[in-house]
Amino acid sequence: MNFPLLTVTAAVPAVGAILTAAVPAARRTAAKWLALLFSLATLALAVLVAVRFEPGGDRYQLTESRAWIPDFGVRYELGVDGIGVVLIGLTALLIPFVIAAGWHDADPLETSSKRWRPTQGFFALILMVEAMVIISFEATDVFLFYIFFEAMLIPMYFLIGGFGDRAHTGSDENAAAQRSYAAVKFLLYNLVGGLIMLAAVIGLYVVAGNFSLQEITAARAAGTLDMATNTERLLFFGFFFAFAVKAPLWPLHTWLPNAMGESTAPVAVLITAVVDKVGTFAMLRFCLGLFPDASKWATPVILVLALISIVYGALVAVGQRDIKRLVAYASISHFGFIILGIFAMTSQGQSGATLYMVNHGLSTAALMLVAGFLISRRGSRLIADYGGVQKVAPVLAGTFLIGGLATLSLPGLAPFVSEFLVLVGTFARYPVVGIIATVGIVLAALYTLVLYQRTMTGPVKEEVRTMPDLRLREVLVVAPLIALLIGLGVYPKVLTDIVNPAVEHTMSDVKQTDPKPEVAVEAKNGEEAK
Repeated sequence: MNFPLLTVTAAVPAVGAILTAAVPAARRTAAKWLALLFSLATLALAVLVAVRFEPGGDRYQLTESRAWIPDFGVRYELGVDGIGVVLIGLTALLIPFVIAAGWHDADPLETSSKRWRPTQGFFALILMVEAMVIISFEATDVFLFYIFFEAMLIPMYFLIGGFGDRAHTGSDENAAAQRSYAAVKFLLYNLVGGLIMLAAVIGLYVVAGNFSLQEITAARAAGTLDMATNTERLLFFGFFFAFAVKAPLWPLHTWLPNAMGESTAPVAVLITAVVDKVGTFAMLRFCLGLFPDASKWATPVILVLALISIVYGALVAVGQRDIKRLVAYASISHFGFIILGIFAMTSQGQSGATLYMVNHGLSTAALMLVAGFLISRRGSRLIADYGGVQKVAPVLAGTFLIGGLATLSLPGLAPFVSEFLVLVGTFARYPVVGIIATVGIVLAALYTLVLYQRTMTGPVKEEVRTMPDLRLREVLVVAPLIALLIGLGVYPKVLTDIVNPAVEHTMSDVKQTDPKPEVAVEAKNGEEAK
C-alpha cells in the first residue's frame, strides 16, 4: 500500500492544532513554538508533494480512495493536479509566517478590561484552518470537498470574532461589537452560499449517482452522463454562488472589508491569501470540470461581474482612510482579475489566474504583515495618523514599498507575470473586456503610491518620531516573502511548468482551444494566410 502522503499533509496541522490547544495556559511560549514546528513540518510535506508530483504525468496524482459512506456513494478520495500542488504549497508556505507574525497578537492584556482568549486557542485555530484548506485542495470527492469547504468557517469565525485587531479607536465595548459584527457577517454570507451549494451537491448526486469528480468528468467526456441543459445550469449556479461568496466577487464581497479590518494582520492574511483562494480554485476544478456547458453559457455575465470587481474594488481602495480596508478592497480588485482569467477560457488566462492566486497570496501577505507591524507600533489603522515613517524606520518603509509595488504588479515582481498572462488571455478572446480591465492597473498604481506617500514620506509626525524599525523576528517574516516575489518575478517557469499541464486538462473539459492570432503571416508558399 502506498504511503498516504496527501492525508498526512492535511493531518499534521490538524494534530498540531489539537496538541497546541492542549498545552497548559501558563505555557504560552511553548504553545507558540509547537504550532510553528507543526507548520514547518506541514511545509516540508508540501515540498515532498511537489517533488513527487510529475507535471507530465496523470492529471490527478498521489491519489487515495477509500469507502466512507458507501450507502450514499460518498468516498474518501484525494488527488492533486498541478493547480492543487501550487496552492497547497502556497498555504503551507504562508502559515509559518502567519504564526511568526502573530507571535504576540493573542497575549493577554492586563491593562484592558477585556482579556483576550487563550494564546493556545489562537494558534490552534490557525493550524486547523490550514488543515481544512489543504484537504479542500486535495479532495476529488464533491461531498468530501463540501464538508471541509464549510467546516473552515468555524475556526475562521472564532479567529475574527475572538482575536480582533487591538488598534481600535473606540472603547473596548465598541471594538468587541465591531469584531462580532464582522465575524457574524463573514459567517452568514458564507453559510448562505454553502447552503445553496449543498442543494446543488444533492442535485448532482441525483443526476450522476455518485460524488466522484473523476468519474463524473470521465462520464461527461464519454457522453454517458446525460444532464439536461437547465439542470446543468441550475447546478452550476449553486456551486458558483458559493465560490463567488468565498472568492469574493462583486456584489457578494461586502463581508471581506469588515472581516479584514477587524482581524489581526496575520488573520487578515489567512483570510485573503489562503481561505479565499479555495473559492477561485473550486471554480477551476468543479465549475469548469463538472458543468462545462453551463460555464460557457454563464461566461458573459461572470466577465461583467469580474470587471466590476476590478474597477469597483480599485476605486473604493483609492478613497480609503483605513490601511487594512484599503488592502481588502485592493484584494477584491485582484480577485476580479483571477476570475477574469479563469473565464476568459484561454490557456494563458487560466495559467495567469492560477499564478495570480499564488502571487497575490505572497504580495498581500508581505504588504499586510508589514502594515500590521506598522499599526502595532502606532496603535492606529488610519492613514492620516502617519507621516515620515521612512525617516525613522527605513527598513519598515522599504519592505512596505516593495509589498506595495508587488500589489500594483510592477514588472520584475511576481504579480506582473500573472496579471500580464490574464490580460493577454482575455485580449485573445474578449478584447473589449481586456481593455476595460487595464483600468484596474492604473488605479492600483494610484492607491498604492498614495498610501505610501501619505504614510511614509513628508514631515515626521510627532507620534511616529520614536517608532522602532523592524525587529529581527519581523525581518525574518518579511524577507523570504520579498525574496519569493523577486525570484518568481524573474523566473516564473518553476510554477508554470507545474500549472500548464493542469490548465490543458481544464481547457479540454470545456472543449475550448486558444483563439488563433488575427495577424497576417507569410506562408511557406509565399502567400499570406491568417
